[in-house]
Amino acid sequence: MSLKKRLAAVGVIAVAAALTFGIAKSGKQISEKQENTVFTNEKETLYLWYTDEALTSYLSGAAVAYNETHDVRIVPVLESGLEYLESINQASLETNVPDLYILGHDLLEKAYLAGLASEVEPTDTKPMDQLYIGTGIQAVTYKEKQIGYPFYYETSALLYNRTYLEQMAVSQLEAQAVQEAEENGELTQEKIQESEEKGETAEERDGASAFTPEQIREKVIEILPSTVENIKWFADSYDAPEQVEGVFKWDVTDIFYNYFFVGNAIDMGGEAGWDTSRINIYNQDAIKSMRVYQELNQFFSIDTSVSSYEAILDEFMAGKMVFTMATSDAVAKLEQAKAEGNFPYDYGITLAPDINDEMQTRSLSMTGCVVINGYSQNREAANDFALYLTTQYNDILYARTGKVSAAKNVVYEYEALTGFTDQYERSVSMPKMLETSNFWVRLEAAFSEIWNGADANEELRLLSEQIMHQITGQEYEEPRIEEEIPDQEEEYLDEDYDMDEELEDSGQEED
Repeated sequence: MSLKKRLAAVGVIAVAAALTFGIAKSGKQISEKQENTVFTNEKETLYLWYTDEALTSYLSGAAVAYNETHDVRIVPVLESGLEYLESINQASLETNVPDLYILGHDLLEKAYLAGLASEVEPTDTKPMDQLYIGTGIQAVTYKEKQIGYPFYYETSALLYNRTYLEQMAVSQLEAQAVQEAEENGELTQEKIQESEEKGETAEERDGASAFTPEQIREKVIEILPSTVENIKWFADSYDAPEQVEGVFKWDVTDIFYNYFFVGNAIDMGGEAGWDTSRINIYNQDAIKSMRVYQELNQFFSIDTSVSSYEAILDEFMAGKMVFTMATSDAVAKLEQAKAEGNFPYDYGITLAPDINDEMQTRSLSMTGCVVINGYSQNREAANDFALYLTTQYNDILYARTGKVSAAKNVVYEYEALTGFTDQYERSVSMPKMLETSNFWVRLEAAFSEIWNGADANEELRLLSEQIMHQITGQEYEEPRIEEEIPDQEEEYLDEDYDMDEELEDSGQEED
């Protein structure tokens, strides 16, 4: 799924509108039957606009459930994502609808400056930091104000074949058992020969069947790579099954799966992504991270001309890959494949790997949020439903929509989804600054150039100059950063210098 499609999934762009909850395609016409339903009994009516058709059934169900316990009617309206905010603005001026709408958080600044987003405040007794994951709160924050409720999110994390790692764990436990037996004198060549004559397998002889599930789980956690360097070591030492064609492969053409390399090294508007005074793209850590990224092209030999997220996920399901970067949609696809007998493995989700023990990474995340229209005459009622929708009617959100809730303490049917929640808490939100709206296109291009051999230092310097020019409105020049030399190289250079100096002092010449 490309970044553009993913933006559509959080309400930034969408395909053509369609009929939903009895509302015609235009979102402006209501049939006679619907008019009777909406306006009888003098119930207050709220209009909720959205652009992602995957939400239709879920929102309809939420509206019905809310209508049963509140003296308010909710009417969800599916709208086209093309010029979505412009349509909301026009409708607000003409009819004061919609009362609330679903929007990708990166467009909140534009909505707020147009008067289409008002500050929200939970009517619940709990503050927002007890209701929502912290990243979601930052995503809906603009100039220290919460101008929406976090609804659902998307981010990327490390997907791994748990079956392969369990097999590796058992092999290591067996080796440890053999070593301990030899050290204790419990295993001799005579005993091994006697065991072989009895036809016992190595597992039977070494007591592999005695390994508990807990022992195997602990060993899996121990060998699960937490850094890119660990993955490289894993690849060098892994005795792969015959069907495995690669250890680590991901969609290097999509910035959403690449961003974790620089997510902790660059700053785009601070944690909430709105502060134009906090732009830091070109720095030592970013350069180092991108050099590691570039080296992986040679190490894993990923052909960008034929790879895609969908194709790589299919390879993972076929058992050809041990690790990949995936988004939450992978869980539904893998679970369906398991149910159909097309995925005979167990899998797990864990945090995106750090660069090394010193340099951390952060994945990119996007948050779909529920916004209260600043022009609505029913803001108080809209606020109450938005809070209900995002905190009380979310246990079935993933099952009905494939989207993961941004609320805290949600119980999921699939354990793997908690891995994405952990990653979301650590992720960095897309910025919402209007001046940097094309940053992702430029960054994706820089990643592509670096992957194919361009100088990481120069590409990041040029990218920073382009973005700072957009921010300041003036030509901007970044002084070139002289890269730090790794400690071992510094020692080598120091040794060379001392030797030359010593030779000069002694009057000798180097051969």
